[in-house]
Order: sequence, then C-alpha cells, then structure tokens
Amino acid sequence: MTTPPVPAPPSWPIQKAVYARLTGDPQLADLLAGGVHDYTPEDTPYPFVVVGEAIDTPDNRHGGYGWQTVLTLHTWTRAEGNGQAFAIGARLTALLDHQPLTLPGYDHLVTRYEYGQILTDPEPPGDIRHLVLRYRIVTEQPT
Repeated sequence: MTTPPVPAPPSWPIQKAVYARLTGDPQLADLLAGGVHDYTPEDTPYPFVVVGEAIDTPDNRHGGYGWQTVLTLHTWTRAEGNGQAFAIGARLTALLDHQPLTLPGYDHLVTRYEYGQILTDPEPPGDIRHLVLRYRIVTEQPT
C-alpha cells in the first residue's frame, strides 16, 4: 500500500475556516464593535476578537497522517467586569465546539473547546479585559 505524500500542517486552512465562521455570524457581529481580525489595526474599537496563534502537532495513524491543531482566540474588551468578555466567549464556543469545519485538503474530525482564561490588563487605567480561548482541532489526511 502506498501512502500519499504528507500535506502541510493544517493551521492556515483552519485559520481561514474559523475566520469565515466567525465573520459570517450575525449574533457575534452584534457583540463586537471592532469585529474579528488576524491583524488588528491600532484604532480598532473595543470589543473585538483576534484569531491568534496555532500549534500543529502530528497525530498520525496506521496508513495515514493526522494533526491536532490548537488554535488560540483572543477577545479584548473595555467593559467593566468580565461579563462582556464571557458573553463573547460563549458565542465563540457555540460557533466552534463540536461544530464541523470545511477544510480543503483535510478531513475535519472534531473541534473541542479546551481552555479559557480571563486576564485584566494591569497597566493604568486597568480597564482592558483579555479572554484567551483555546480550541483543539483534529484533522487527518483525506482517504
């Protein structure tokens, strides 16, 4: 049996698919004055979401190749308290956790919410909230 050549890790197609999913959702758009970005212009209004870093790890199986990609999303707000960040995070998770993704060149197996942490900017005036969310996306080489 001949194994097809190894495709590149899927982080770029994943980022594009997640960006399309997030920017195409009217409920999320209603929560974000500044939108969704992979690069954030300096004058972007709060709140906004950044599609951030990705880590690809091989997850091969007998006769094929697979990956686990951990994608980080960053939510930034200036609201008092954590409520706004958590509401945005809940919508992000509803859009991604155990939801199918179309990834050209890869079979998407599952996306799982993995981690969330709220941080407060310690610099004066200390009014920026940063919610870090991580999702594990499992893919494999098409059969």
